[in-house]
Amino acid sequence: MSWLRNAWYMAAWADEIGDAGLSRKILDKPVFLFRKQDGSLAALLDRCPHRFAPLSIGDRDGDNVVCGYHGLAFSPEGRCVHNPFAARIPAGSDIPAFAVEERDGILWLWGGDRESANVELIPDFSFIPDTPYSRTVHGYTLMKANYEYGTDNLLDLSHIEFVHRGTFAGRGVIFAGEHSLRVDGDTLHSNWWMPDIPTPHVAQGVFPPEARVDHWLEMRWNAPAAMRLHVGVTPHGAGREAGFEVPQAHILTPADEHSTHYFWSSTRMNDLDNPEVDAMLMALFGEAFDLEDKPMIEAAYANVRGKDFWQEKPVSLGIDQGGARARRMLEAMRAREAASQ
Repeated sequence: MSWLRNAWYMAAWADEIGDAGLSRKILDKPVFLFRKQDGSLAALLDRCPHRFAPLSIGDRDGDNVVCGYHGLAFSPEGRCVHNPFAARIPAGSDIPAFAVEERDGILWLWGGDRESANVELIPDFSFIPDTPYSRTVHGYTLMKANYEYGTDNLLDLSHIEFVHRGTFAGRGVIFAGEHSLRVDGDTLHSNWWMPDIPTPHVAQGVFPPEARVDHWLEMRWNAPAAMRLHVGVTPHGAGREAGFEVPQAHILTPADEHSTHYFWSSTRMNDLDNPEVDAMLMALFGEAFDLEDKPMIEAAYANVRGKDFWQEKPVSLGIDQGGARARRMLEAMRAREAASQ
C-alpha cells in the first residue's frame, strides 16, 4: 500500500518512552524510538542489517544502540559505528533513521526522508498538556482495520446514537442536528450543530434535567489521520462562553495496511486533582473505543479486506461526506507526491 510520505504520523505518547525505549510497527516498518542521554529523541529502523534482529532487544552504549545478536553498534543517525569483529565497518551497514519531534505530549514521526521534514506541518494539539486549569487523560488501542476506515468512523459522528448506546449516546440529539463540511486548504472540518435540544450525555449533571441547550461536535482533520474534536454545550441561545467545551484528540497511525494505532485523549477543566474522575473517564473511553467502536470497525473492514473501497460502491447517506472527502484529499496528496518523484 502507498502511504503519504510528506506528513507527520503519531508514533507514541511521550510518556510511553521509558528507559528501554519503545518498538512499534509504523507504515509497515519496525521502528525503535528512544531517548538520548540529553533527553532528545531518536528513531531507527528496528532491524539490524546483519541478521535482522530487533535492535530494541539489544543494549545501549551511551547514545548508541548495540545489537544483542552480534554486537554491531549504531548511532542515533543510523550509522554503524562499531564492529566487534574487525576495525572495518562492512559496506551497507547503516540503517534508516527517521525524523521525530516531541510536541504537546506526542511523538511525531515524519513519513519521508529526514531532510524533508517540516515541523510547521505538525497539527496543533496544544490543549493536551496539563495546565493549572486543565487535565488530560489519554489512551491507546490497536485496531485490526485499515486506518482510513477509522477516519470514516470519526468524521461521521452520527454513529454515536447506534454504536455508543452504552456510553455517549442518548436522547437522539444527533437527529436534531445539522451537519456541515468545510475545507480550508489541506484541513477538513466535519461539524455537527444541535440547537435547542435536551441535555446530552456529556452535559448531564452540569445543567438541570429539564434544561434546553445548544450542542456542537466539531471535528478537524489533517492528513493522514490526525483529528481534533471539540465537544461543547451551552444554554440554548447563549454564547459559547456561557457553557463548556471538551477538546479531544483522535489520531490514527497505520501499523500496516490492515491494522491501526488509535491514540485518543480528553481534556477537562473541572475536578483537576480527582483521581476518581481520571479512572471514570479511562473506563468510559475504554468501553467506547475497545468494546463499541473497535469491534464494529473491525467487523466492517473484515467484509471488504483487501478490496478497493470505491469499487465496492459504498452507499452515501449524506452525513458521511467527511470520510469520503478525506479519502479523496488523501488520494490527491499521494498522487501529487508520486508525480513529483
